[in-house]
Amino acid sequence: MSLDIRSPNAPHAYAADWRSGLPELRGSRVTLRALQRSDAASLLQNFANEKVTRFLAQPPPTLEAYERFVAWTHRKRASGSLLCFGVVPDNEEAATGLFQVWPRAADFETAEMGFVLGPPFWGTGVFLDGARVFLEFVFDTLGVHRLEARAATLNGRGNGALRKLGAVPECTLRRCFECGGQYEDHVMWSILEEDWREAMAAIDDRRHQ
Repeated sequence: MSLDIRSPNAPHAYAADWRSGLPELRGSRVTLRALQRSDAASLLQNFANEKVTRFLAQPPPTLEAYERFVAWTHRKRASGSLLCFGVVPDNEEAATGLFQVWPRAADFETAEMGFVLGPPFWGTGVFLDGARVFLEFVFDTLGVHRLEARAATLNGRGNGALRKLGAVPECTLRRCFECGGQYEDHVMWSILEEDWREAMAAIDDRRHQ
């Protein structure tokens, strides 16, 4: 994969640097950072819930497997093929969720995202806070123009989260994803920077009413 290596004064200069290490992204109630080996136990605990595994393709089954997963994310980042941020809510020491982004075009102009968060943090505002700083990085630093995401049609929470971020449903991908021994339909969503900024502005306006 090739990257768009811009001059040091260009808006997306950091895009040339993330291969060697992810920045720490700070929200109002959450921090996003590179995964650490010490996160493995928390990820195993938070993702073992059936409500989470229902829509994941064979998540790591053991502590050792999650430790290997953490190392894998670092190798993928170094190769330029995946960025994986751990979600660390305030008052927590370890990651309880993930935000990922990977390129669909060689220069990251088009990319795809995925996310997962442990059930104890659903409905707490952690997801939206983390998504806000994550998407700011995606659009402002990586320079993504079109961001795609997929969610199973039966995953009401996941589809609702994408809609909240300003994503637009484009089509249904029939029987495209195997999970639990069966193939499921997915909804293909897209987010443009202006979609996301309008959605965040609307959320902020409602908070101040």
